[in-house]
Amino acid sequence: MDILYEDARILVCIKPAGVVSAGDDEGSMIDLLRKELSDAHACVRSVHRLDAQVSGLMVFARSQAAASILSEQVRTREFEKEYLAAAHGRFKESAGQMEDLLWYNRSLRKSRVMQEPGKDVKRALLSYEVLAYCEDRDVSLVRIRLHTGRTHQIRVQFASRDHALLGDRKYCAGEQDGCRIALWSYKLSFLHPQSGQPIAFSAPPPAVFPWNLFNLSELS
Repeated sequence: MDILYEDARILVCIKPAGVVSAGDDEGSMIDLLRKELSDAHACVRSVHRLDAQVSGLMVFARSQAAASILSEQVRTREFEKEYLAAAHGRFKESAGQMEDLLWYNRSLRKSRVMQEPGKDVKRALLSYEVLAYCEDRDVSLVRIRLHTGRTHQIRVQFASRDHALLGDRKYCAGEQDGCRIALWSYKLSFLHPQSGQPIAFSAPPPAVFPWNLFNLSELS
C-alpha cells in the first residue's frame, strides 16, 4: 500500500485497481490501510469513493471529526477531483464540458444517459481538456474535472460520445485494449480538516500501457 502522506487527521494513498474503496471488509482499502499501519483498530474513514477497478489518489480521514469536515467539503464541491483518462478516438474540441442526465440501473450496476428527466435521473457535469493524442493507437490523453459525482460518470459520459475509456468492458471498450480501465485519480484539492488551509496532492499514473503512450512528465 503506497501511502504518500499521513498526519493526525488525514492519510493520502494510491488505491490499487480491483480494491473496494469504501467499507472495512477483508481486502477493502480501509482493511489494507489498517494492516499497513499495523493497527487493526486504527481510525481510518472513507470520505469519497473510486470505482473498484479505478486506481489513483484517495484521501482518508483519521478521525470522526475530520471525516465529517471532509465529507461536507465533498458535498459542497470544495473537495476538488481531477482524473486522467486514456480514451478511444480523437476529440473534435481540445477542451469543453459534458453535461447529461444519468440514471443508474442498480440491478445491472450500470449507468445510462437519459433524454428526459425522471425518477432517480440525475444531472451529471464534468470539464475536460485533451492533453495529447497518439495517432498510432488512436488514443487521447484527457484531463477531467468532476463537477458532480455520479456513479460511473466519466465512463458513461465519454462512452456515450464514442470515446470509451480503454479497458472499460462495461461501457463499450473490450479485452482487445490489453489493459485495465484507463482512468486514474490524478489530483485532489481540499481544505485541511484541522488547519483549514488549502492542500493538494497529485500523482501520475505508472508508465505502463496505455499511459506510456504519452509524456507524463509534462503534467502540471
